[in-house]
Amino acid sequence: MNKGVFQDLKYKVFQSGNPSFLYIGINTIIFIALALINLPLFLSGNGGLAYESFIREYAGFPALISKLPERFYTILTYQFFQKEFFHLLFNMLWLYWMGRIFLDFLKPRQFHFIYLTGGFAGALVYLLSYNIFPVFAAATASGATIIGSSASVMAIVVATATLVPDYAIRLLFFGDVKLKYLAIAYVVMDLIGLGSGNAGGNFAHLGGALLGFTYIKLLKNGTDWSSFFRRKPKLKVVKNSTAGRNEKKNISVVDQKEIDAILDKISKSGYDKLTREEKETLFKASKH
Repeated sequence: MNKGVFQDLKYKVFQSGNPSFLYIGINTIIFIALALINLPLFLSGNGGLAYESFIREYAGFPALISKLPERFYTILTYQFFQKEFFHLLFNMLWLYWMGRIFLDFLKPRQFHFIYLTGGFAGALVYLLSYNIFPVFAAATASGATIIGSSASVMAIVVATATLVPDYAIRLLFFGDVKLKYLAIAYVVMDLIGLGSGNAGGNFAHLGGALLGFTYIKLLKNGTDWSSFFRRKPKLKVVKNSTAGRNEKKNISVVDQKEIDAILDKISKSGYDKLTREEKETLFKASKH
C-alpha cells in the first residue's frame, strides 16, 4: 500500500506533466530533506542547520550586489527554500488552487514561465529596493538575503486573476470571492507590509505580482513571452495545395477568435456562465 502511494505521488509530481504538482513536489521534498538533516544535528546539541548561517548563505538571494558574481545561481535556488512549515504550507496551497484554474485556460509551458520569471522578478525588485532606499542600508551591508517561493506563487495568483478576474472561489468565512478582489487584497497587504520587518519579502511579492500581471496583459494583446519555450516542429515534406494551407490558416484564426470571445465572456460574467460547448472548447485549446 505504501509503495502504491509512493508511486502515485511520484507520478503526479514528475510524470503527470502538471507543473503545479512539480513545483509543489520540489518545494516539499527540499523542505522535508532539510528538516530530516537538521534533526540529528539538533539532537546532538550542535544547534541544528540554521537558515541564517547555511541555507541563506548558499541558497538565499543576497541584497548585496557584490555577492552576485559568486552567488548568481541563487536567483533560482532561493525560490525553493522555505523559512518555516507554514510558509511552505500556505504557498503550496495557493499554488495548488490557482494552478488548477490557470491550467484550465493556459498551457503548462506558460505556467513554468510565469512561476520561474515571477521568482526572478521578485528577486530583482528585492535587490533594487535594498540598494536604493537608505532604510535598508544597514541590513544590506550585514548580508541580508531572501528565501521562499512567495514571489513565484504571487506571479501565478495575479496572472490567474488578470486572466479571469471574475472567476469566483469559495473561501471560509467569506463565501464566494472573485479572483480580482483576492489579488487586489494581497497586493494591498504587501504594500502595507513594506513598512514591516519583512519588507524584503513584500518587495519580492510585488515583483512577482507585476510580472504575472504584465505577462497576461501582453498575452491578451497577442504577445507570449513564453513562446521561446515552445518546441520547434520538425520540418517535413508534404504534398498540399495552397488552398489547403490557406484553409488551415483560416481555421486557426477562427479558433483563436472563438477562444478570445470565450475569455471575454468569462471576464464579464464568470466561468460558470459558459455553455458546455464553450467549456469543452477551452479544455481542448488548453491541451494544444
